Amino acid sequence: MNIIAGGGKYGSYAVEFLRKQGKSFTVVDVDRDCLVARKFGLQVSEEIGSEGEYFVKGDLKAVLDLIETIRVELVFPTVPTHLAADLASLKFGLEPWIEGINPILAGLPQAVVLQGGKGKLIVSFNRDHECIDKCAMPEVCPTSGIRKPCTMTALMRFASPDAFILLSHSVAPGLGALRCAEINEFFTWIEKKEKFVVGTACDCHGVFTAFRRQTSNVNA
Repeated sequence: MNIIAGGGKYGSYAVEFLRKQGKSFTVVDVDRDCLVARKFGLQVSEEIGSEGEYFVKGDLKAVLDLIETIRVELVFPTVPTHLAADLASLKFGLEPWIEGINPILAGLPQAVVLQGGKGKLIVSFNRDHECIDKCAMPEVCPTSGIRKPCTMTALMRFASPDAFILLSHSVAPGLGALRCAEINEFFTWIEKKEKFVVGTACDCHGVFTAFRRQTSNVNA
């Protein structure tokens, strides 16, 4: 089973990709009438099997429940959030660690810093231009004309060597997915940590989130 978190434009791309591959999937979205549900005629499912096509009306808590109850291969993060970080926050009871982002900035060129604050930092090699749809992420950006010196994954690992960096695996042009096995590895990694930084990156873009456990959950 594969999970598509979000039923918008990129969720639609994910459905098309998985159907071509003959893979099963479950779409999760808070809107019963989202683009994916309407475009592909998906009905709300009460029970999720190991095979088939399903739609679940729900938020990230529903995504977390699916990861913890069924065998999942890929998770497509097509919602505008740092999916792995927010799933961890739900699972472990976390709050932003504001100071955790500051040291990372020293290891990044200013030209890639898109947005920062409140324990989160967004970075991009294409900071000042619009990305094209279904981009294959070539070495030279097709909109800025700038050659990437390395992948964003490598840059993020350099800037924050102690962070857990999840890779958004490119499965098709413009479409990335997280491996559920790596999400579970991340969950295991943070079980005994009180403060940490997690990042998710593709070749061109990335996001860091710094967390600490809520006081009531420390050493719980």
